[in-house]
Amino acid sequence: MSDTAITATNLVRAFDSKKAVDGVHLEVAAGEIYGFLGPNGAGKSTTVRMLCTLLRPTSGAATVAGFDVIRQPGKVRLHIGVALQEAALDPKQTGEEILKLQARLFGLSGREVSQRLDALATLVDIGDALKKPVGTYSGGMKRRLDLAAALVHNPDVLFLDEPTTGLDPVSRARVWEEVQSLNTELGMTIFLTTQYLEEADALADRVGIIDQGRIVAEGTPDELKRSIGSDVIVVEVAADGDRAAETLRALTGIDQVDQRGDEILVRTTDGAAALSPVAVALNDVGIRVKNLTLRTPTLDDVFLELTGTRIEGNDQ
Repeated sequence: MSDTAITATNLVRAFDSKKAVDGVHLEVAAGEIYGFLGPNGAGKSTTVRMLCTLLRPTSGAATVAGFDVIRQPGKVRLHIGVALQEAALDPKQTGEEILKLQARLFGLSGREVSQRLDALATLVDIGDALKKPVGTYSGGMKRRLDLAAALVHNPDVLFLDEPTTGLDPVSRARVWEEVQSLNTELGMTIFLTTQYLEEADALADRVGIIDQGRIVAEGTPDELKRSIGSDVIVVEVAADGDRAAETLRALTGIDQVDQRGDEILVRTTDGAAALSPVAVALNDVGIRVKNLTLRTPTLDDVFLELTGTRIEGNDQ
């Protein structure tokens, strides 16, 4: 594989007259964890399905592991692992049976199958559960088995489509550890779609933010957060959120005010200096402040700045 693991040029996928993906350009380096961040309905999963050859692009071009997704789909499939949002696992089979079948489909010999199962049991932390029917697995264990199935042939590129959706915090943390281990120990390129901001922040070397089928920003998490250039004051008021937001918009030195019910986000270049004026202004108009905090920008703030919305909704 070359130094570039994934490329996409003006990638488009339309369903009837609607473009779910509208001219996506991507370049992911070999050995990189690339976080694909966006709300449900932004086009994340549709993009992944095209890159994995599960969905043919309407137009544009893409290569994965050096192979063209349209002209060489079979070669692409041999070099990638894919764990989609819903794990398609037979509840009556054991984890070991599922992994052995997957390995044989990729042409591994009997010895290679045994070696891979031993390695995966440790790497993905499945252990003794391999001998048990999948129907007895917890949600987190099913996710780990699905990840092991995607890794059984030791792929060059691993696609993870929202791998921790629906998991409890402990299971989510374990999946994070496994993803980082795959990248650092094996040098595997990982394309990770997520709507969890902390997941992209913790795992990704670079992040692409997609909205309405288009990539609206790309860079390291720190670069994206620095691009806002503002501190954020979070104001929680007891009531009158609309009036509180209007009051704060009139203050000098405030760059932007965004309201969400009785929570108001105030962006300013000098948060420490603005804290007192914000509190005083609200007190002067009789609005009771329940909580007032100052923090640095998050990826959610970046998304809000770029799109005017937060990450929520239904993906396609």
